[in-house]
Amino acid sequence: MIELDAEDNKLLILARGAMGRTGGSGGAAVRDLDGRTYAAGEVGLAALRLTALQAAVAAAVSSGAEGFECAVVVAGKFSDPGVAAVREVSPSARIIFTDAKGAVFEMLEGPVEGDPATRPGIPEGFDLETESEVFE
Repeated sequence: MIELDAEDNKLLILARGAMGRTGGSGGAAVRDLDGRTYAAGEVGLAALRLTALQAAVAAAVSSGAEGFECAVVVAGKFSDPGVAAVREVSPSARIIFTDAKGAVFEMLEGPVEGDPATRPGIPEGFDLETESEVFE
């Protein structure tokens, strides 16, 4: 099991809180280069759809963030377009993926080549077709 340091664990708590507040299926939080944090849930309006990570990145960038140290994605997908947004702003930012309960199953450090779904450490019960944890 991967243990997070205190700062990354704070992002996890913020992301899970955003997920709970919005009632969505995922949450995300980012920390900018100045240590400021931004958390968001999914946006599912008819006129606007954003993943939680896209919403967190948008909040940070619109607040003047010039780069990211780290992002945490709770119950998200490797194919989340927010990953590309994080990489566009900060190619070396760490991106941590957790299940809905907060257990870390992947930590991406820097640009990723190839299909992340083929990387070791994918948790048991993780559905590679839908990229979500299967709960029984």
